[in-house]
Amino acid sequence: MAPPMSANRFLDLLKDEGVTVVEVGNWREHNRNHVGPWGPVHGVMIHHTVTSGSERTVEICRDGYAGLPGPLCHGVITKDGRVHLVGYGRSNHAGLGDDDVLRAVIAEKRLPPDNEANTDGNRHFYGFECENLGDGEDPWTDEQLDAIERVSAAVCRHHGWTERSVIGHLEWQPGKIDPKGFTMDSMRERIGERLK
Repeated sequence: MAPPMSANRFLDLLKDEGVTVVEVGNWREHNRNHVGPWGPVHGVMIHHTVTSGSERTVEICRDGYAGLPGPLCHGVITKDGRVHLVGYGRSNHAGLGDDDVLRAVIAEKRLPPDNEANTDGNRHFYGFECENLGDGEDPWTDEQLDAIERVSAAVCRHHGWTERSVIGHLEWQPGKIDPKGFTMDSMRERIGERLK
């Protein structure tokens, strides 16, 4: 049971991990806390945006769109590897997912298949949206993959978690495919090496 860290601590940890951070507006107070709690937190979730163009991607992730108000994550990782902080607190990124997966994340065990959507993930995960069309052809830049590794490691280090606390949206919610273009197992290996 981990309470979320403060916004200022989050910012400091990302910078300490070597991430280039862009602060967007009043990101520290921009959240969905009025619709439900944020925390206890148990992990980090990685997504792709199905967008192109950094400015537009950041704007969508901050403001949301009809039917899904923003913020849609805590940080947006653009193609250049910069991490744009767009919100802090509960955000609309994880949706409903599998309680068996959440139990595995908490226990830091191998993930079971996600076959139901019965648990509020927005409450329990830090979320990072990554600029990518999600078609399996749009390339992931080295800078972007490095930033995903670094932000994940920074959050895990703070909470005393291993790389097993980092999952993809596709491992949480049935029918989701993101992130597409690299495997979460390969990313967890990278995060595990960094945590050593």
